[in-house]
Amino acid sequence: MPRQRSKPPRNDGIGVRDRLLNAADRLFYREGVRAVGIDRVLAEADAAKASLYQHFGCKDRLVASYLERRTGAARAHLEAFLADTPPSQRAIRFFDWVVAWAESEDFRGCPLQHTVSELTDAAHPARAIAHGQREWFAERFLEWTRAAGVKDERETARALMVLFDGAVAGSEVDGPQRASDARWMAQRLLAG
Repeated sequence: MPRQRSKPPRNDGIGVRDRLLNAADRLFYREGVRAVGIDRVLAEADAAKASLYQHFGCKDRLVASYLERRTGAARAHLEAFLADTPPSQRAIRFFDWVVAWAESEDFRGCPLQHTVSELTDAAHPARAIAHGQREWFAERFLEWTRAAGVKDERETARALMVLFDGAVAGSEVDGPQRASDARWMAQRLLAG
């Protein structure tokens, strides 16, 4: 009787940790962290449950790692997008980035807003990632309003954060026009 063979080894060069993160990223962003069970992530990643525990310890840490990856990618993309923009123009140019994101084919809203809305535990590790990203954005908005020479820089920076939140949430429901509306309002705020 011939020996039964197990699945052939993966030859795609991607390690199991990255496969788990890739699967979590696709599934959590598209369907939500609560709707996607860990068995589904494991199946999509072609990974064993022991691999999840070895690399992340539990689903909560995988969710936090997913957000960490998303926030890191968003920061890098945004910084590259703004690299050639004079500091005084970065706040308004930021909203061009938001419009482009809302118009992208895979846009499904803000992964931070989605994830935090699903998590009831204030001590969940993903909430710390979300909080850190919010602080990072608040610092950027303040930096940009100062560079723009806005009279009420702190208040304007906070208002821009509200516009950003609304642009992303509204674009998910109503389409990218909401991001364009937020850009229009940001331009007026920054003008005076």
